[in-house]
Amino acid sequence: MRIHHLRPLAQLALLVGVILLSGCAVTDVHRSEPLSRQAQWALLPIANHSETPLAGQKAEASLTTLLHQQGISSLTQAPRPPQQNLLALPSEQDYQAALSWAQQQGARYGVTGSVDEWHYKTGLDGEPAIGISLRVVDVNTGDILWSASGARSGWGFSTTSGVAQKLMADLVDTLPVQQ
Repeated sequence: MRIHHLRPLAQLALLVGVILLSGCAVTDVHRSEPLSRQAQWALLPIANHSETPLAGQKAEASLTTLLHQQGISSLTQAPRPPQQNLLALPSEQDYQAALSWAQQQGARYGVTGSVDEWHYKTGLDGEPAIGISLRVVDVNTGDILWSASGARSGWGFSTTSGVAQKLMADLVDTLPVQQ
């Protein structure tokens, strides 16, 4: 095979790779006015709409680290009500109780959201697939100040937690925080 025949093949392979990678992640973001890093923040429950037990709590654990990396140091997690079973969704009552707790703690912002997908696709490779929505609310008014959602899949050697962390990092990077 001649070398000049490899160049078009390499270009085609690169193009196919770019197309495949661009189809692996989707994000949508709604931005608002800048949010203060110095304010008191509360991590409210993240609802688990997936079929994976405790996916909301897994997302909360990663989200705590990601928010700290954004310079949000005054972050406290709302107490969780006792769970009846592993697939139980936080109810509207649980969310309102957490919001009330955050108000009592003097928090200005509450971070919440939902896990919509957290599983491995069926098939030979078992690729992880993650879908997450996050939002920041004004604790006193309930107004949504920022929201972002996204979906991402990984390769067969990836883990759901690793793909979720990358997705949430991309979402949290869009937070309009300032000093």
